[in-house]
Amino acid sequence: MIKLQWLIPLLPVLSALLVHLLAGRLGRRVAQLSVGMGVITFLVALWQIVVFITSDQGPSWMGIGGNWGSVYLDPLSATMALVVSGFSLIVHIYSVRYMAEEPGYARFFMLLDLMTASILLFVTAGDLITLLIAWHLVSVMMYFLLGQNTESRPGERYAFWTFLTYRIGDLPMVLAAVILFQAYGALDFPTLFDRLMAAPDTEVFGMPAAITAAGLIAVSAFAKSAQFPLHTWLPYTMDGPTPVSALMHAGIVNAGGIIINRFAPAFVNADGVLHLLFVVGLLTAVIGSVLMLTQNDIKKSLGYSTMGQMGFMIMETGVGAFSLAVFHLIAHGMFKATMFLSSGDLIGDARRHDDVPQNPLYTFLVDRKTGKPARLPWLAIGVVTLVVPLVILLLAHWAVSPDFFQKQGAIVLLFFGWITGVQVLFATHRLDATNPVRMMLMILLSFALIVIGYSIIGHTFETFLYPDAAFREALYHAAGLDAVTFDGLVLLLGLIVLVGWIGSYLASREESLFGNRFSELRLTLYSLISRELYIADLYERLSQALLEGSKRINVWMRWR
Repeated sequence: MIKLQWLIPLLPVLSALLVHLLAGRLGRRVAQLSVGMGVITFLVALWQIVVFITSDQGPSWMGIGGNWGSVYLDPLSATMALVVSGFSLIVHIYSVRYMAEEPGYARFFMLLDLMTASILLFVTAGDLITLLIAWHLVSVMMYFLLGQNTESRPGERYAFWTFLTYRIGDLPMVLAAVILFQAYGALDFPTLFDRLMAAPDTEVFGMPAAITAAGLIAVSAFAKSAQFPLHTWLPYTMDGPTPVSALMHAGIVNAGGIIINRFAPAFVNADGVLHLLFVVGLLTAVIGSVLMLTQNDIKKSLGYSTMGQMGFMIMETGVGAFSLAVFHLIAHGMFKATMFLSSGDLIGDARRHDDVPQNPLYTFLVDRKTGKPARLPWLAIGVVTLVVPLVILLLAHWAVSPDFFQKQGAIVLLFFGWITGVQVLFATHRLDATNPVRMMLMILLSFALIVIGYSIIGHTFETFLYPDAAFREALYHAAGLDAVTFDGLVLLLGLIVLVGWIGSYLASREESLFGNRFSELRLTLYSLISRELYIADLYERLSQALLEGSKRINVWMRWR
């Protein structure tokens, strides 16, 4: 069974080679060849995970020589191989017609196959060296794909920007691999993780190996998954082809969550690093979500949306919910890939039609539309939106796992789930509807079905991904805080929610909590957010200063 694992990354490589060799003979039909190989890769990955689940065997490892050049078959690699190959197949099929009028048609499919192979090698790697090679190849292939249109200067610029950010993220990963090898003397993951769990307090170069390696891996994950302040490359890569954006947001940007789960034995012994993951993830989620609201470009808005979702993914690992982070990135990849592929059609339609209604009757009716839409009383909707989502979340998780509420991380996740449900219901209340009661009941029913399904699938997936119950408990325990800090955090978040609801109530009555005293501050804040906190401008100034400094050094040193 493990031998099939080699086929998963090798088949896209074979496809890229055939596309390159047969491009002159087949012309644009090489796209069909690439799609066909993608179908085979997906079927192999599907067969692999089905056999792995039904055979009830444990993880297995196989190398081509020594302790490196290997693949690893475990729940994480089997799941991600299926997800990546499936997303890649969808992008391949979409690209057949979407890229038909673009230059470098065959080259695009060759690069797309090589990118798929790099990601699949990354998720199936069985040792440190193979992982580092795949980690580097993902960055290189991303650079070439984003720069597919060689005539676009912004595309080339932001492709290099992404490549540079990825290089920053590669260095901590290399250092972490060196530290782990020096501390435990093993390259292959099974041996390395066994020794790490047996001796987590091992020191190397006078530093605790597990904590130091986990911290370096976390920094590397921040760069790959666009965490603040290393996020600027993500929304600015939209000049690349739309299929590349879909593949990037569905699979490549998830690399941070995957690498953290792969090195879970190191993070379970590094509680301080888990707290750092929570803080950075929460900050990124808030900033990404806020910046998304002020964008007037659909793809850039989706880019900041992805940044916010990646923040939630990193935050989930910070509270010990490692399996939930993987489940999150899979769900996010599915709908975000669909949204990006749909955005390509929307952009094309917008270029052909401006959607300005030409019918005089339509314009007359819209202009003369009067009256306010029917809505439920504000107090009633406030009680419903606050209480009902909380009750649904508590009952669903209690029915699936009664001891779920004994974990601090679970309580934090429930809190954010409650806030999300409140936002959904409140947004529904603000919609225009002829029958608001029926609409609210349908939304509540949909929310209940989603929460129940999410709870059942999430808990089942956690058991599949981490079968060892003791290890799952250790992850939650490592992410825990002392009682005073945790209670203070919950109280602070509760006060923020309370102030927000008071502000929403006053806004509905066309009043303000502070009157007009902070109107200028609000305008300043909006200007700051619309300019994306000036972080990209700051990086640009720094890069210009570095270039000027290098020029002066060249003059001083008389280099030619």
